[in-house]
Order: sequence, then C-alpha cells, then structure tokens
Amino acid sequence: MTTEQDKTEPENAKRTPAAGTTPAAPAMDREGWNRRYATKELIWTGAANRFLEAEAADLPPGRALDLAAGEGRNAIWLAERGWTVSAVDFSDVAIKKAEKLAAERKVADKIAFQAADLRSYTFEKNHFDLVALIYLQIPQEELIPILERAVQAVTPGGVFLVIAHDSENLKHGYGGPQNPDMLYTAQQVATAVDGAVRIEKAQRVERPVETDDGVKIAIDCLVRGIRL
Repeated sequence: MTTEQDKTEPENAKRTPAAGTTPAAPAMDREGWNRRYATKELIWTGAANRFLEAEAADLPPGRALDLAAGEGRNAIWLAERGWTVSAVDFSDVAIKKAEKLAAERKVADKIAFQAADLRSYTFEKNHFDLVALIYLQIPQEELIPILERAVQAVTPGGVFLVIAHDSENLKHGYGGPQNPDMLYTAQQVATAVDGAVRIEKAQRVERPVETDDGVKIAIDCLVRGIRL
C-alpha cells in the first residue's frame, strides 16, 4: 500500500450526494457534470493519479486509451512520456478544459480528446497497449458492460488498468461517493474481465489525502491485467 500523501481532494471521483440526501441530478447526467466542471479552473489536481504513475512508469510508450479522462491529467502525463493517447469523458466541458491544459503542456498533438458516453461508446478492438479506466463510479449494471467491452480494446500483451473508490471506502475511508451502488471491489472488476486478461494485481490500496483536519486515508481498488 502506498504511503505518499495527496495534497488535493480525492482524485477524479465521480461523486454522488451523501446517503439520505436527494441527488441534484442522475449519476450520469451530462449537464450536471458540465456545470460542475464549469465552476472553476480545475476541479481535480493537474498531477496524474499516483497509481497510474506507478503502474505505467516502466511500460514502453505506445497507444493508450484513457477512459473517464476528466480534465485530462492522466492523458497528459502519458503523452509527456511518449504515449499517443485517446482520451474520453462524458463531459464536453471537461474535454475542452483538457484540450486547453494539453496545449499549455505542449502535448496537444499527442492526444485525441473525445466527449462520449461510455455506455454507448464503440471501442476499437485489439488496438491499445494500455487501457486505463480511473475513477468511473457508476452503478454496476452500467459499469460491468463497459468493463467487458473496454478490455477488448487492449492489444494482446497490453495492460488493462482499473482504479476506483473501493466499497470499503464508504465506511472506513475518506471522500468519494457516499452511495454504495457507485462503489465496487477489485474482485468484482477481475470477475467481469475474467478470461480476457491474466490478472497481475487485484487489491485494495490506501491513498493518504491531506485535508485541513490532517491526513485522511482513502481506500481504492486497483486491478491490473495483461490481455490474453
């Protein structure tokens, strides 16, 4: 488990209202996310997710697909390391911010951004050396079909990587969605892609987060598999 500290709020988590409250919008409402992304310059940190950095640091650059890309921080990190990246997010406002940030970081020519709904997105099969799905927190009946199709986009021998708020985070961790339907475990992800990848890691990981009240621990799940 990592001991490095985050200096921001939990990373790119698709949040839902606290249990017992009435949601302002459905979990996958595009306009709701557009309004949220329009509120300030960056909702999330501009730094890449720590677990992506750790898992991709030693991979040779190739073609990467960043799903639930948000404001582009992970796609940009990959592009800065020589990857050619396709980045997809539900919010077109987030995509515009990602394009701006990529231009500022001088990697715009290495990233193809697209606003799209992953529930209906067409994945190019056997095409990417890395497919990363990071903090897509949606109901499992919508998530599982996305996982099953996304893993098919990985070229044989390539890496499939999922990072998300773990179900244990609801009671024992910090931040993230407070609706249990939006949380899942590494084992659930591994089961969904069983037969398509050789699982190298399927585990809970701790992510310390610096807050005004001191360091809090978020509990994430991480799955890494090699496409068969």
